[in-house]
Amino acid sequence: MTFEIAIILAIVLLAFILFVSEALPIDVVALTVLGILLVGGFLNPGEAISGFANPAVITIAILFILSHALQKSGILEFLILKLNRLASRSKFFGLAVYLLSISLASAIVNNTAIVAIFMPITIRLAHRYQISPSKVLIPLSYAAILGGTLTLVGTSTNLLVNSILVGNGNYPPLGMFEFTKYGAIGLAVGLIYILFVAYRMLPSRTVTSSLTKSYHLGGYLTEIKVTEDSPLVGQTCLERSINQNYDVMVLDILREKQLITANIRNTVLKAGDVLFVKGAVDNFIRMKEVEKIALLTDEKLNQGELQQADNVLVECLLTEKSFLLEKSLMDINFRRRFGSFVLAIRREGEILRRKIAHVLLKAYDTLLVYGPREKIREMAGTGDFIVLEELDAPLKKPKYWWLSIVVIIGAVGLAAIGAVPILKGVLVGAILLMVFRVITPNESYAAIHWQVIVLIAALIPLGLVIQTSGTANWIGEIMIGISNRFSADFRPYALLALIYFVTMVLTEVSSNAATAIIMTPIAIVASTQSGLDPRPFVFAICFAASASFITPVGYQTNLMVYGPGGYKFTDYMKVGLPLGLLLWIIATIMIPVLWPFSPLQ
Repeated sequence: MTFEIAIILAIVLLAFILFVSEALPIDVVALTVLGILLVGGFLNPGEAISGFANPAVITIAILFILSHALQKSGILEFLILKLNRLASRSKFFGLAVYLLSISLASAIVNNTAIVAIFMPITIRLAHRYQISPSKVLIPLSYAAILGGTLTLVGTSTNLLVNSILVGNGNYPPLGMFEFTKYGAIGLAVGLIYILFVAYRMLPSRTVTSSLTKSYHLGGYLTEIKVTEDSPLVGQTCLERSINQNYDVMVLDILREKQLITANIRNTVLKAGDVLFVKGAVDNFIRMKEVEKIALLTDEKLNQGELQQADNVLVECLLTEKSFLLEKSLMDINFRRRFGSFVLAIRREGEILRRKIAHVLLKAYDTLLVYGPREKIREMAGTGDFIVLEELDAPLKKPKYWWLSIVVIIGAVGLAAIGAVPILKGVLVGAILLMVFRVITPNESYAAIHWQVIVLIAALIPLGLVIQTSGTANWIGEIMIGISNRFSADFRPYALLALIYFVTMVLTEVSSNAATAIIMTPIAIVASTQSGLDPRPFVFAICFAASASFITPVGYQTNLMVYGPGGYKFTDYMKVGLPLGLLLWIIATIMIPVLWPFSPLQ
């Protein structure tokens, strides 16, 4: 090992530590790594920005736009719900058809978008079948992941690996549906495992009947009555500083059978008013002594009692593009901006109920929100939230709504037969959609997940450095040394199994894109040093980088369902580890059958 290789390995290790610790956002980590490589002299300025001009990066950005156009029409929800209704007589068959439909949709549309679209529908499906959402939300994520491996455009990982392969020699590009040969096998095995094994192993943790029970709010929601001699009479909640003095939140006011839900903080209170409040028991007792209010019942409020008139209690998942990220509810004045209350926050299995106004929000936090239905619908339309409640999914038919379907099928189809490069097809398609005003330019910019684009573009030069510095050769020699311990006939299988396994482990603790960028040059070097065509090993990288089932942090879709499903970290380990190992064994056997080990030409 040279000193230069040691430095590169240290930089890669630093990147993985920062990814796992979440000390910085993932795009900031990628830019930090890029900056270190540039300042350290490992890259010149042209090489440092080469990732931003990479065809795969541009293609991924445009595919986000096409996915949004398809999502905007509502055609996916419409078709999949139609299919599910046909199979609704049997819970098992209905769930199988639903998950298969999700997988097939993920083969063309970004799987993060698929999970965002279908999470509320999946929860509604769970209610219909009278099962806990925790039984079906991890399966939703897994089905979307497996579906993404069916085509070149199903996941950004496949496009990235293809770009690196083509840039490393005179290798033919990976075909649009070449992935389907093994992807279909992995999907079939995965769905059978999900339906017969994972479904039974997953806990019924989320209470479907009441969100107040799910968030353990029994001691935090109750009713108080304003008595005749209370200092609150003739005063407003704001004037008495109820929230500031007692950390008690007034949700509604019931006055002579009329529910007051708007402008509560400025409503002058009267004797006999009943206040629906949220807070801790010790705060209620302190408020009772000072404000001379009456605690009406030890039977705390439940979801049914809260949802009166047009008020609803729903879960809202923060998207990775939300403007609320890294801000607190107090910073954004959530109550005034959205006309609703946040009662609790669920983050990676932990439920926060106290002092939530000061918590800095993160992507995929689940907020328990109480407010008027119309306000909740407005929140859903901002793109900052995924509202996890029963919403209609009508097929919207604005002018030229069908063009998004034609564009995606056309671009994928023409690329599959080699008529046009995939970049040219999707670029022309996106332009057509904007020219015919199916989507606006502003919608297009907003549809792109810029954090993902910056992450990939900033890390692509790292893959270049790994190769040019000799790091790929050094790691490749180690892998070849391990595989050489086996007999000559089994050496290629051992090398493929090792590359798949290392990739699978790394993708569980880091970004799948980062893992693919780091591992693809290593796989190409290791295979060529062994005198073998790199194609089977490159496909192993593609499938292993997407085989993130064991942890919630390895893949965005796993993290998205973490909060709404009420999962614990160990749930992913228990259900995902057997699936990951099973697919590893099958890939080691089947990939060489579909892409035989052949001597390097």
